[in-house]
Amino acid sequence: MAVGKARSKRSTSGSYTSTVTTVVFVALCVLGLWMLTSNSIISPQTTARTSTTSSFSASGERHLSKPSDRRDPPVYEDTEGDLPDDAIKSDETKPLQATNDEDDKSQEDQLKSEETPNVEAGEENNEKQEPEQETSGDNKNEEENATVVEENPPVIQRKESAEEEEKQKEYENQASEESALTQNQLAQGIAEKNSEAEETQQTKDEESNVNQGVDENKSEEKNQLEAEVEKREADSQENSQESQNQITEEDQQQRLQQQQQQEHQQKQEQENSDTGSDETLQESQPEIQEVTSHETQQNEESQQSQLASQDQESSQTTDEKKAQIENKKTQSESNQQQRNSNQEAKQETTTQDKAPSSSSTISFQSGESSGIPIESKESKKSWSTQADQSENQKERRKDGPDGLDGTIYGYTWQLCNETAGPDYIPCLDNEKAIMKLHGRKHYEHRERHCPEEPPTCLVPLPEMYKSPVEWPQSRDKIWYHNVPHTLLAEVKGHQNWVKVTGEFLTFPGGGTQFIHGAMHYIDFIEKAVPDIAWGKRTRVILDVGCGVASFGGYLFERDVLTMSFAPKDEHEAQVQFALERGIPAISAVMGSQRLPFPSRVFDVVHCARCRVPWHVEGGTLLLELNRVLRPGGYFVWSATPVYQKLKEDVEIWKEMSALTVSMCWELVSINRDKLNSIGAAIYRKPTSNDCYDQRKHKRPPMCKTDDDPNAAWYVPLQACMHRAPVDGAERGTRWPEEWPRRLQVSPYWLNKAQMGIYGRPAPDDFASDYEHWKRVVNKSYLNGLGISWSNVRNVMDMRAVYGGFAAALKDLKVWVLNVVNIDSPDTLPIIYERGLFGIYHDWCESFSTYPRTYDLLHADHLFSKLKKRCKIAPLMAEIDRIVRPGGKLIVRDESSAIGEVENLLKSLHWEVHLAFSKDQEGILSAQKSFWRPDTYVASS
Repeated sequence: MAVGKARSKRSTSGSYTSTVTTVVFVALCVLGLWMLTSNSIISPQTTARTSTTSSFSASGERHLSKPSDRRDPPVYEDTEGDLPDDAIKSDETKPLQATNDEDDKSQEDQLKSEETPNVEAGEENNEKQEPEQETSGDNKNEEENATVVEENPPVIQRKESAEEEEKQKEYENQASEESALTQNQLAQGIAEKNSEAEETQQTKDEESNVNQGVDENKSEEKNQLEAEVEKREADSQENSQESQNQITEEDQQQRLQQQQQQEHQQKQEQENSDTGSDETLQESQPEIQEVTSHETQQNEESQQSQLASQDQESSQTTDEKKAQIENKKTQSESNQQQRNSNQEAKQETTTQDKAPSSSSTISFQSGESSGIPIESKESKKSWSTQADQSENQKERRKDGPDGLDGTIYGYTWQLCNETAGPDYIPCLDNEKAIMKLHGRKHYEHRERHCPEEPPTCLVPLPEMYKSPVEWPQSRDKIWYHNVPHTLLAEVKGHQNWVKVTGEFLTFPGGGTQFIHGAMHYIDFIEKAVPDIAWGKRTRVILDVGCGVASFGGYLFERDVLTMSFAPKDEHEAQVQFALERGIPAISAVMGSQRLPFPSRVFDVVHCARCRVPWHVEGGTLLLELNRVLRPGGYFVWSATPVYQKLKEDVEIWKEMSALTVSMCWELVSINRDKLNSIGAAIYRKPTSNDCYDQRKHKRPPMCKTDDDPNAAWYVPLQACMHRAPVDGAERGTRWPEEWPRRLQVSPYWLNKAQMGIYGRPAPDDFASDYEHWKRVVNKSYLNGLGISWSNVRNVMDMRAVYGGFAAALKDLKVWVLNVVNIDSPDTLPIIYERGLFGIYHDWCESFSTYPRTYDLLHADHLFSKLKKRCKIAPLMAEIDRIVRPGGKLIVRDESSAIGEVENLLKSLHWEVHLAFSKDQEGILSAQKSFWRPDTYVASS
């Protein structure tokens, strides 16, 4: 403390003065020592007060004031002032120096145990508080400058003043150290309660701030503390890097566990469904998961940065920190739930194709858990196949090559060098095989003669080919350059078959027997026999010698499906015209072999001047119609023998009348159409065997019991009849339900004792298959593959089972040709029973259709089964031949087969919109381009 000056009077007498001075000096010394050691006297304040008093902000946060280095001149007047805490001490209070020594030791021990981030945080907060606290200290100093001064000798004054300055310096150092340590302790307590990620991010953000905030005027002890802090920064960086790596690994493991849990939940949800849904390609796809993971990391880093920034801007209490951490955890969990919800929504979305306008993925699960039916091995025992039924087929085709050769991935495609050019049909234009035929009496040269090695060349496009006209406009006109043939227009134009109109070929809707239009002719038939009931009782019919298929084309208005066929003969491209118009048709002939259809499936068979000699050779050709006609079905014969009286016509009529009577067909109606000047005879097939048994002459004969009426693949015609079914549970004893009910109900002749294709009782199998395909079509195909269904008209299901895919497309303006493979269970009768149609075929061979005739092909587990018997590359060439430029292909198969097909499609310059595999199952969607090779195959 400071002591005021004391003035003493000196005596003129030397001894007296010396004695008094000595006494006074001793007395003053005693008094001074007593005052220094006494607790009953409070020292007056003569300098600016150095305060370490804790103050609290409005937020309840504790701030420590920094000692002020500023000294104000003393004010010589009494004042109570604001006393510091240290001014009042008890008897047990330790000396100041001893206390400082203990504090210094405690500071060193504590500093060794502190983490660098906490020290840095404390110093940073302390530095930010300095300006505000200095201002506060100045205001207090102005109020506390009043002091009480005592008069003392100059020597004592100087001694006590020196002691005061030393104590003040020590006191300032102690206050500074206590302030820094207190701040470090507070920061340490807060930081320990934060997450590792937050601590690491905060460390990075604060390292640069600490280096810039060092106060050069701090004491020597403070400088030593800074040096020790800087020494530890290097260690902190290493620990921070290790912590960051650990956090990254933990985040990756956590995200992986979350993904696995999501997949497990999805599989459980799929298992709970009846047959499950096949959803387009799944947002839990690797691409979507990668994006989600990246977004998750960015969100976490953003949250950490925001929290760190908030910590730097304001110092908060421990309770508030806890609340903030809890809020962060809650927000993180909420964000994760939102991401999971978004991911599940993406998974339920039908698979988007990779078109330029969209980017998506499709969900796809495998096996029973996804609802994709798996064929039961046991079911094969209860189902026959065409390969088993047609013994001739066994002899004709041996086991084919297994799998693929090693050249397909680098396959070089070339154009076919054939006489047929753009209209090449390999199994109908095999000139080498046709040249070897011994005769053509039974139209053998119009039948199938496939090459020994299926071709792998590509069919060229016609010059100036354009995308086809869309349905229903295509029924009336097509592009001339797509089918550039004019012969039919020249010879049949007067009958309104087809005409050339500018750049179009137009179809007035007429035919040889209905020059004035097909609709009048269709109504004429129904009026003659009302029981035909187009679109109700009659749903599926066969049109023999169809021409350009206008009859079948206009029957769509009556909700009737027509299987039209005609040979590839001098009536140039008639079937090609039909398909280009969007009307079902195949190239076939009534020749020496059975038609590729099962027995008793067509509701009506129609022939309008079809040029088939039904009456010759014991009626063999008419007996083939009897095989495929449903018991109780009708045969409509509109030909000149019915209404003309020419000698030839009269003779044919007599022979036909005798033949139909011997076949037990009932002549229901003979009517004349005055508008078209034609007539039609309509016959009905019997529903029982009574007539067969009562015949006097057993001609034509009944077929042998071992002759399977359903065997149709390369089976020679037989001049015999099969007995009508009599068992109430046998197919053909009852007429199907009226359309459209027959599409949805299980056929009456499917019984629960029979195992279905997928292992369930047959009726249940049928129903579950239908539900499965409705879900697939509605959730995936219609919206998830990027297909514009307004451009789709002609569809083929390359491996149909129950016809569920075709049934699911019922409400669209499309028709579907269901192909049942010869080595698959023979389910084609079921398809016809439900009001659909189809054909038998072996995809190791070319299909009997013209090039560029289908808009969409659908192949469900075709390639994985087929490659056991033949190569895939020729089949891909055949697909390329059948599909129109701009047409589509949908493949569902095993992952290995999907990969092979994708590689071949890319070599063919198809645009693969979607190719995704998961759990050994996959889906592929692709579109054909206009690309054609530049070179031709060398002629042999």
